[in-house]
Amino acid sequence: MEEDISNEKVQLALGFGNKELLQQEDIFTLVSGKFPNASIVLCSTAGEIFHDTVSDHSLVVAALQFDKTDIQTAVVNIKDFANSYDAAAGLAGKLPKEKLVHVLVFSDGNLVNGNELVKGLVTWTGENVMVTGGLAGDGANFSSTLVGLNDNAAEGQIVAVGFYGDNISITHGSQGGWDVFGLEKRITKSKSNVLFEIENQNALELYKKYLGPEAENLPGSALLFPLSVVIPGTKKPVVRTILSINENEQSMTFAGDVPQGSKVRFMKANFDRLTNAAAAAAHNTLLKHNTTPVFSLLISCVGRKLILGKRTIEEVQAVNKSYEGKTIMAGFYSYGEISPFNEDNDCQLHNQTMTITSFYES
Repeated sequence: MEEDISNEKVQLALGFGNKELLQQEDIFTLVSGKFPNASIVLCSTAGEIFHDTVSDHSLVVAALQFDKTDIQTAVVNIKDFANSYDAAAGLAGKLPKEKLVHVLVFSDGNLVNGNELVKGLVTWTGENVMVTGGLAGDGANFSSTLVGLNDNAAEGQIVAVGFYGDNISITHGSQGGWDVFGLEKRITKSKSNVLFEIENQNALELYKKYLGPEAENLPGSALLFPLSVVIPGTKKPVVRTILSINENEQSMTFAGDVPQGSKVRFMKANFDRLTNAAAAAAHNTLLKHNTTPVFSLLISCVGRKLILGKRTIEEVQAVNKSYEGKTIMAGFYSYGEISPFNEDNDCQLHNQTMTITSFYES
């Protein structure tokens, strides 16, 4: 894997851009004309990351050339399957299994259930193949998202990139940086990503009680107070962002599943800890012999961007500092991050994290 490459030898081009920009028919033609022999992935965003900068309404393209690594790509549309789990199985089935070491996935962030997508991919790939990636974004609109492979980006698409062989090392890091507060409680009534009751109490009323004066600013203030959720059968908490509240049903809808029986704690934003967590995620991707990666893919949550505001750039700069400015970085702000926990291959859908996938080639 080289930093100085020729356009004709690029094998993979990852394009991250504003949805309205990707809807222009000449965008794919522009990128494919630049990299004629590459597999081209396009993904809409809630903000684009290029090296140590963050922008909106732009297109960022990371062009990758590997010396000793093969890649294979596949795409499906959720509309062709009964559910997201089946779509994941159909997608994974298109990738050859022999010598597969890593799957990078980019998914529609509006029509696809990220939890079921991850379950389907992990079931197919098994314990020895790592899965990372993210859900496409649409700014702060939460309306529709676009993903494409070797074509114009479209709604409902899920793209997988498989990496093969013994010469590539791909590492991962995922950190939140939120403060937890209050006692641990148990979810007693929920359905998929909709929460109704905690400890047999109305969840929305309980949530408003914890928010205090900030309850008047719902649903916007919910981004400042996500939930820490330990799903049954797991030991480590994932962060869940509240997308909306329903006063009539007295329910809360999250950006990921909140299964009944899960243990939850309330969380609140800490600006410095969010930035420090981004640096920690980068450190988790460093190999033991202290070599910095050639390329790092950064996928951070739209919730972090909305909370950090003008300070958003600080978390990206913190990652760059962790790599001593030696690593090429690109990525986007997403509607969900896909990564194992830092210590193992237990892949999950995350919200409100900075998730990094780093590439090394021997």
